[in-house]
Amino acid sequence: MINIYRKTALIGGLSYLILLFIAMPLKYFFNIPEGVKYFGWIHGVLFLVFLIALLLAAIKYRWNLKRILLYLIASVLPFVPFILDKSLKKEYS
Repeated sequence: MINIYRKTALIGGLSYLILLFIAMPLKYFFNIPEGVKYFGWIHGVLFLVFLIALLLAAIKYRWNLKRILLYLIASVLPFVPFILDKSLKKEYS
């Protein structure tokens, strides 16, 4: 389960970076809104998958509320999911 959670967090983090640093500049600087339209939708679906994986991992590993909130907040901060992934990999390896 931890590998599924880690993969969904990393893929969701990558989609968020694409949305922030590629799709949004295309929309606001070059007037090309299609990137936000499509990557926004993709990121939204991936975020829902991430939330389900977070819930399942939290139940399986009996994470406390503080840890769950940390991972939830980290999911909306650029680059932070990649940093937390290193600690998860070390903890569960």
